[in-house]
Amino acid sequence: MTTRNPFAPGNPDFVANPYPAYAELRATARAHHYAPTNQWLIPHHADIRTLLKDRRLGRSYRHRFTHEEFGRTSPPAAHEPFHTLNDHGMLDLEPPDHTRIRRLVSQAFTPRTVERLAPTVRRLAGRLVDDFRAAGGGDLVAEVAEPLPVAVIAEMLGIPDVDRPLLRPWSAAICGMYELNPDEDTAARAVLASREFSAYLRELIGARRKNPGGDLISALIAAYDDESEGGSRLTEQEMVSTCVLLLNAGHEATVNTTANGWWALLRNPEQLAALRAAPDALLPTAIEELMRYDTPLQLFERWVLEDIEFAGQMLRRGSEVALLFGSANRDPARFADPDTLDLTRADNPHVSFGAGIHYCLGAPLARLELHASFSELLKKAPRMRLAAEPEWGPGFVIRGLKELRVQC
Repeated sequence: MTTRNPFAPGNPDFVANPYPAYAELRATARAHHYAPTNQWLIPHHADIRTLLKDRRLGRSYRHRFTHEEFGRTSPPAAHEPFHTLNDHGMLDLEPPDHTRIRRLVSQAFTPRTVERLAPTVRRLAGRLVDDFRAAGGGDLVAEVAEPLPVAVIAEMLGIPDVDRPLLRPWSAAICGMYELNPDEDTAARAVLASREFSAYLRELIGARRKNPGGDLISALIAAYDDESEGGSRLTEQEMVSTCVLLLNAGHEATVNTTANGWWALLRNPEQLAALRAAPDALLPTAIEELMRYDTPLQLFERWVLEDIEFAGQMLRRGSEVALLFGSANRDPARFADPDTLDLTRADNPHVSFGAGIHYCLGAPLARLELHASFSELLKKAPRMRLAAEPEWGPGFVIRGLKELRVQC
């Protein structure tokens, strides 16, 4: 164990470049106790891959224990709208509820279904990039990276165009609660967004019940498992929570991979020149490498459901592990020259989409969106260059730039 822990998620300098600290963590131990959040930090790729699939860990403990039995205190009553919304989404559920909901929702994310979305995604990306180029550039985050995945998920859910500007602010407020030790102002914003977003979706679900369409909300209303297998329809709360999860998870990672990826390319001009010279050949491996090099989800938490002996430490039931995805993706034990951006990297088992039962359901769609936006920008803005040095946002768990101002 180290006497000084370099992990400092509240420090802007650390958020801007956590990778030297990760290297120090990897060099000194496989598990580090971090007192401010009472978590075990896990920095190695092999350990993270193993623990993501270990069923003695869970995203939730409520399927087995009460808060009191697990040695935790109940969340404040004032936070209830957020927890009701969050705790009924499949990302924070364990089997059997997770299995049931994921099986129903996965029908919307099969490779064939995603491929049918490809023309729509390319059309949306093309329109955004056309407008961006016509304006001579601007903030790539606000004008290309954010609108594309929000528009795609909104299209899938059947959310009317006029309501779509509401989605990103709601999502940002809710996602603030996924940071480490969020303060009460963050919680208050998340609670208000949870109330408003839930009310909006309940009204939309009611309208779809009366007049079903070809959208995902209509499909979720109608979706049910074979009763002989003990399945059942989604409850309304599960539908609401699923829609919010699809929006939040379906665009936060894509937004930040786009911005973080372009910032990495602009800092590595020889790699950007190679990509511009052969975009069709390089884009598939380039997208995987950009997700590895600066993953938007730096940390993923799991509860310890029973005592585990791990790396010479006893992880007690009721404790929490923090799996450091950003560290795993720079682990030299798994990646050659991990701090080097190599768009030709073929052996690239990054953990940016997770692993195990909670592996990102929307990974194929995210890859499609990233391919579309990068392809359009490479083709239509071949001389895009940095206009101002960017700043990192305050978040660490979901880590991305405040803006990325470029000229076309």
